[in-house]
Amino acid sequence: MKRVNKIILSLLASILMCACSDYMPKPKGYFRIDLPEKSYKTFHKDGFPCSFEYADNVSMVKTSDIGADSVWIDVIYPKCNARIYGTYRKVEGNFNQLSEEAYRLVYQPHVSKADGINTSFFGDDDHKVYGMFYELKGNTASNIQFAMSDSTHHFLRGALYFNANPNKDSIAPVVDYIKEDIINLINTLEWK
Repeated sequence: MKRVNKIILSLLASILMCACSDYMPKPKGYFRIDLPEKSYKTFHKDGFPCSFEYADNVSMVKTSDIGADSVWIDVIYPKCNARIYGTYRKVEGNFNQLSEEAYRLVYQPHVSKADGINTSFFGDDDHKVYGMFYELKGNTASNIQFAMSDSTHHFLRGALYFNANPNKDSIAPVVDYIKEDIINLINTLEWK
């Protein structure tokens, strides 16, 4: 009886070994992200020196007044766990300093982690809105930043951050989704 049990166990073990020889591991994947449809509405608040369009599925939060000439205002994407940190500064002969600071905040902390930084110039002569749009590729803390100004009175800077560890593959659809909103914000920006 023992001998029969050994033969049966040997046969079962050899069948199992042959059956599992074509094992193929599943590739790593990410959850599907269903992004909501969007439409835009105008941000036009008393006391704020500019207006622009923003997506209707976000919230705008004035986080603080830095001083009489500066305001922090954030665009929050609660479903995407993201935030655009915005800073408005009044230009008082310090345009070069403000633009160098914006440039430094893009390159200094991110150049070592970025796979590349794409830079685009935006200009609207009718509304006197000019600036730079930075798209940071790779696992960087901030994926998109921008700085807009009329170079004489107004300066607006923004940076997109996620409340998560950077992983370019998993957040790529959300970055593209928010990128459309940022470009729309820039294209509709008007100084008061």
